[in-house]
Amino acid sequence: MTTRVKVVQYGIGPIGVSCLRTVLSKSKHIELVGVIDIDPLKVGKDVSEILGLSQKTGVLVSSDASAVLSSTKPDVVLHTTSSFLARMYDQLILCASHGAHVVSSTEELAYPYHRHPAIATELDKVAKENGVTLFGTGVNPGYAMDALALMATGVCNSVKSITVNREVNAGLRRLPLQQKVGAGITREAFEEKKATGMFGHIGLVESIRLIADGMGWTITKIVEQLDPVISPKQVETPFLVVEKGQVAGIHHHAYGYDGDELLITLDLKMFVGAENPRDEVVAESDPPMNLLVKGGIFGDTATVATLINSIPLVIGASPGLKTAIDIALPRAFGTR
Repeated sequence: MTTRVKVVQYGIGPIGVSCLRTVLSKSKHIELVGVIDIDPLKVGKDVSEILGLSQKTGVLVSSDASAVLSSTKPDVVLHTTSSFLARMYDQLILCASHGAHVVSSTEELAYPYHRHPAIATELDKVAKENGVTLFGTGVNPGYAMDALALMATGVCNSVKSITVNREVNAGLRRLPLQQKVGAGITREAFEEKKATGMFGHIGLVESIRLIADGMGWTITKIVEQLDPVISPKQVETPFLVVEKGQVAGIHHHAYGYDGDELLITLDLKMFVGAENPRDEVVAESDPPMNLLVKGGIFGDTATVATLINSIPLVIGASPGLKTAIDIALPRAFGTR
């Protein structure tokens, strides 16, 4: 890429703020031209105030997305607003209609065709009409429990099944993540949250569908199970305290079957105090594959990296709604 990519950051929660820092650190390759957020405490402020920088950037936070997109004409929008596609897909359509590629951290966008088929069709249509790419990614879904598993099979002659194990020490992560997994609540409160259907990790179903699509496998049934991890002792994080007997986090697992045959197992443990953090891909295959990332992939940093490293990939992709199996192999971008 010979010219700097013009980027707008859409949403500046914890992940969006981290994206801003990384974008500014890659100023040789990326030009930040706009920031969109609805938080009245942030609107109107220079990005430097949000990040605690001494030097002004000249880029102000605005709540008027259409005005920002019209005036800045970005090449790419980094989108970090919500996990749930039905709540915000109009934001993606707005970006596409202004001729901007989108890289989004929305978990349900990683593989939306089964959960939201009508929305997926509309997004693909609008993206193609405007000659842009819409892409959902992140560390999970988007890499650790799906794309990495698919890449592991690239040296296999045959594959019978895939198992992915991910264990995360949530105590090292940001406060919203600790709250997302229920750290510090009671078992009863956990069950109440679980009953809403909007608690736990968002994306295991998307990851199963993504793996199956990449492998050419038929999945006739998906079974999910969400259980609390109860802390055996008091554990403190920089943000909260989990008492002995309280919920430390989640054990969320999902299974993909073709008839009675189990093809894909995804096992996610994300809790405060996890002592064996890791990412592991095991394929029953020829040759057998067992990939282990000791210590695990640190999600807060890796999520931002996947978003920004996808910038040149979406620019180089054909127009439409894309998933991790549709674009080029991810790799670091703008490191020098």
